[in-house]
Amino acid sequence: MRVKSLFVFLLGGFLTSASAAALPDYNGPQPASSSSKAVAVFAGGCFWGVDAVFKHVKGVTEVVSGYVGGKASTAHYEMVGSGRTGHAESVEVVYDPAQISYAKLLQVFFAVAHDPTQLNRQGPDEGPQYRSAIFYSTEEQKRVAEAYIQQLNEAHAFKHKIVTELAPLEGFFAAEAYHQNYLAHNRDNPYIVYNDLPKLDHLKKEFPDLWRK
Repeated sequence: MRVKSLFVFLLGGFLTSASAAALPDYNGPQPASSSSKAVAVFAGGCFWGVDAVFKHVKGVTEVVSGYVGGKASTAHYEMVGSGRTGHAESVEVVYDPAQISYAKLLQVFFAVAHDPTQLNRQGPDEGPQYRSAIFYSTEEQKRVAEAYIQQLNEAHAFKHKIVTELAPLEGFFAAEAYHQNYLAHNRDNPYIVYNDLPKLDHLKKEFPDLWRK
């Protein structure tokens, strides 16, 4: 489990809040979809907070915390924490394209869920397992993600360049049961209080039409 000083908790909360700026909507073509179910996979630091953000987005039907980027045999929390497995703490977001687009999920990911300008870290957490990444499962997802990252960089939406990795999804491995819906079960955890609860406040403020309790 994460054990950090109060100073680091406060530092983490300050850093992650910097990513909650209002961002422009994606201005490219939207892929058509006749399905009522689609999946997006994101990595943005500790999966506790990213999971909680997307669980409060309308149109999202399920969110699972897990690991992406390494082998099944190393998809275990203690091993991933070494930073040597290739895995990133990630979330699998199941959503209804009729209610919310992939591009809108990207906007929430960049604006609220994490800071995409931090390389191999996120707030108080350091290492490649906390990298910013989008794992695409279709060419359409890749195209939209590439176009939106370019749009945000050209608009200087952040003070620093986006360093988010864009990679094909080669396997998602669900994390241990105690990591699932972690924020809802541990709202008094100091790490959650200083790093993740502010993200929910930012989501509600920046995207009131998407917010759900």
